[in-house]
Amino acid sequence: MLTHRFAVLLALGLPFTALTPQPWYALAAVVTVTTLLALADAAIAGPLTGLRLHRDGDRTVWLGTDARVVLTVANTGPRTVRLHLRDSWVPSAGAGPLLHTATLPPGSEHPFTTTLTPTRHGDRPAVRVTLRSAGPLGLAYRQRRRAFDERQTPAWTLRVLPRFPSRRVLPEKLARLRVVDGSVVTRGRGHGTEFDALREYVIGDDVRSIDWRASARASDVVVRTWRPERDRRVFCVLDTGRTSAVLIGDAPRLDASIDAALLLSVLATRADDRVDLLALDAKVRTRIEGGGNRKLPRLIDAMASLHPQLAETDFTLLGQEMLRRDRKRALLVIFTALDTAPMIAGLLPLLPRLTARHKVIVAAVRDPLVSRLADLPDNAGPADVHRAAAAQRVLAERDRVRDVLAHSGATVVDADADTFAGKVADVYLLLKASGRL
Repeated sequence: MLTHRFAVLLALGLPFTALTPQPWYALAAVVTVTTLLALADAAIAGPLTGLRLHRDGDRTVWLGTDARVVLTVANTGPRTVRLHLRDSWVPSAGAGPLLHTATLPPGSEHPFTTTLTPTRHGDRPAVRVTLRSAGPLGLAYRQRRRAFDERQTPAWTLRVLPRFPSRRVLPEKLARLRVVDGSVVTRGRGHGTEFDALREYVIGDDVRSIDWRASARASDVVVRTWRPERDRRVFCVLDTGRTSAVLIGDAPRLDASIDAALLLSVLATRADDRVDLLALDAKVRTRIEGGGNRKLPRLIDAMASLHPQLAETDFTLLGQEMLRRDRKRALLVIFTALDTAPMIAGLLPLLPRLTARHKVIVAAVRDPLVSRLADLPDNAGPADVHRAAAAQRVLAERDRVRDVLAHSGATVVDADADTFAGKVADVYLLLKASGRL
C-alpha cells in the first residue's frame, strides 16, 4: 500500500514535466519512476509474518481508575521491521495511545503500553491489532490485521468493576458493626439472641442478665453476655429493568443500587452472614449463592456485568426464586424504583407473601432533579408552574407508594444518591443490633 509520501513525491515531479518538449512523455516517466521506487520500497520493507505478539497487564480495574496493558511485539524474521502499530479497543475502554511506532531489528522485541481509563463497568475487550511495516523511503508499506488467537495475538478482556464510592464510609460502618458484634468495650450490653459467655457483674449491667445458678456456683454475681445472630441470610435483589436506566446525576440508577449492594455485602460478610445476589428484569440476569469472604469476589464480579435493560421487571421471578429456596428467614433487600405503575403491577401483590416469611427492605434512590423542579422560582412563568405541578404530583405518588409498602410490612429506604448506600447499611446494622434478622 502507498503512503502520503508517494503522493508528495509525485506532486513535486509534475511541475518539471511542463518544462520539457514532450510533457506527456515526461509525465509518464515521472509516474513510472515514482511507482518503481514505491514498489522497491514495499519489497524492501520487513515481512510481517515473522512478528509474534504477546499481551500482559491488568485483568481487572475499578471504574474511575486506570489500567495498563502491555503488548509485546517480537521480530523473529531475518530483516528489520519499521513498525507502525494500532491497538484498537472498544470506545468505552478509554484506550490511549492507539498508535505506536518502533524499529525492530531481527531477534528483538519491543513493548507497547496502552493506558485504559474505562467509562463504563463490565467487560471491555480489545478489538484488533493492525500492523504496518514501512519501507526505508516511506513510500509504501505492508499491512496486516491480526485476528485474536493464542498462536498470534491472545485476546484480552478487561473486567471493569463497578464504582464503589461508598467505600469512604466503610470504616465507620465497620466500627459500628464491631460495637454491635461485641468486639469493643460495650460487649454484652447490647441486645441479641445468641448466648456468648459468662462474666462477673459490673455496675451498669442489666440485672435481667444475671445468671443466678452460675452466680451460686461461683459465689459471685455472674451475668450472661449476648451477641447478635450470625450466619443469617442477606438476599440482595437488583432490579435491572427499565426504571434502573433512569439517570441520577450522570449515572444510571442501577449504579447507585450496585454501590449500596456492595457496601451491604461487605458489612454482612464481615458479620459472618451469608449474602446471596439476584439480578432480574424480564428474566433472571444473575444468580449468586453467597457464603463467607471467599464468595465476596464472585458477588463483585457478577455485579460488574450488570447493565440496565429496556424491559419491564417481572417480580414474579423473585417470588419463584424465594419459594425455590429453603424456608429459613432472611433479610430481603430489594433495590428498585418507587414508581407507581411498576410497584402496583409488580411488587405490591407479591409483598405480603414475602413479608410473612422474611424481613423485607425496599431501597430506592431519589432523583434530586424532581425535588428541584417541584420548587417554584421567584420569577416563575406558566411553564415553570406546570413543571412544578408535575414534579409535586410525582413526589406525592412516591409518598403514597412508600406508605403502602410500609403498611405491607416492608421497611422503605428512600434517599439521595450520596447518602443512599449509607442509609441502607444503617438499617442493616439497626436490625442486627436489635436481633430482628
